[in-house]
Amino acid sequence: MLKAARAGEPEALARFRSPPQLAEAQYLIARELRFDNWAAMKRHIADMALAREAMTASVPDGDLRTLHIRCGHDLQEPLKEAGFGGDYYVDIYPYIIGPVREGAGFLEQRARHIVDCYGDQFDPPLDYEGQLRALEDRERELRASADYERVVLWFEHDVTDQLSLIHLLGHYARHRRPPRLELVNISDFPGGRRFTGLGELPPEALCMLWTTRKAVSAAQLQLGLDAWRALASPDPRPLAAIMRKRTPALPLLARALQRHLRELPSAANGLSLTEEMALKLMAEPPPQWGGVVTLGRIFSAMHWDIDPLPGQGDGHVRDRVLNMEGASGPVFERRPGVGVDGKARPPWTDQLDITDLGRAVLKGDVDFMSLTPPNRWVGGVEIGAGMPDWRWNDEARDAVRVR
Repeated sequence: MLKAARAGEPEALARFRSPPQLAEAQYLIARELRFDNWAAMKRHIADMALAREAMTASVPDGDLRTLHIRCGHDLQEPLKEAGFGGDYYVDIYPYIIGPVREGAGFLEQRARHIVDCYGDQFDPPLDYEGQLRALEDRERELRASADYERVVLWFEHDVTDQLSLIHLLGHYARHRRPPRLELVNISDFPGGRRFTGLGELPPEALCMLWTTRKAVSAAQLQLGLDAWRALASPDPRPLAAIMRKRTPALPLLARALQRHLRELPSAANGLSLTEEMALKLMAEPPPQWGGVVTLGRIFSAMHWDIDPLPGQGDGHVRDRVLNMEGASGPVFERRPGVGVDGKARPPWTDQLDITDLGRAVLKGDVDFMSLTPPNRWVGGVEIGAGMPDWRWNDEARDAVRVR
């Protein structure tokens, strides 16, 4: 960076606030990687090196029969590489986008949702009976987790993780628990321009995080149960009330609940936050895109730059954006496109162009819900035709029912 700046390269020079010097170059690099200073970055690197050296010296979880629980498969191999020997359980249902209800028939409802949304993306396609059996098996495995000597929950700050976390805490609040129930629950880990999840970390980082785990408290179990019951309710106001209390027992939860509730139709224009971000990117694409907006670019921009709390998978964003095509009037048009390599990978390379109707919706001149888009779910709240018209008022930080 210093050599480039001293050579007069504009991009490098623009990063400096004073004549280029080594100390400022070091400080800038450290800050861009989210460290306080260069010395803090060096200490972190040294700690990571020590953790890597220790990975082969012992089995971190070898003292007790342990089960690791995560909301995806992303830590399964890294934990093994880090030397962990415990078993692994995945709580993988998409609470962020699928129906979340309890009571009679709830597993059947979830199985139908999985098949309807994702069935044709597999070869062979997913079938209802197979998905129902898989959900029933996971329920049995979760109940049997109490037989382990220790269960460790690995979670981060985003919506996907926090909704899964309250599901698990709600389960353990109502059912038999293992002798030791512990939690790793983080909002940051430095070393990149934006921390987006545990799955991006190297194995030695998991060894470092293992030492930060804490026993799950009674207050966390109760809050998890209360939040889970509110999430599963067809009325979003109880969940909003929990969010406004700032969830001190689980400090990362309140922000995730607010991001989740912003998927309700906005009181201003009827759009969810994801829908609004997508239309804004179509209306005003970043200059580096050259005016070409694709679904892949929309997901990348949301994930790395504009979503206030990224955490949706690419499939979630795809479903929420393309679901808008089912409205009675087109808010964007989609046509085939190719990637930078010249190959087509629909729908990710498809080009999306906002329509005049889409611009009117963005401005609030037309309410998107008046265009009767397909029904969708926000937790236990079904949005769409024939359902109560719940809206999110971001200024009031509350859900309101308009009819």
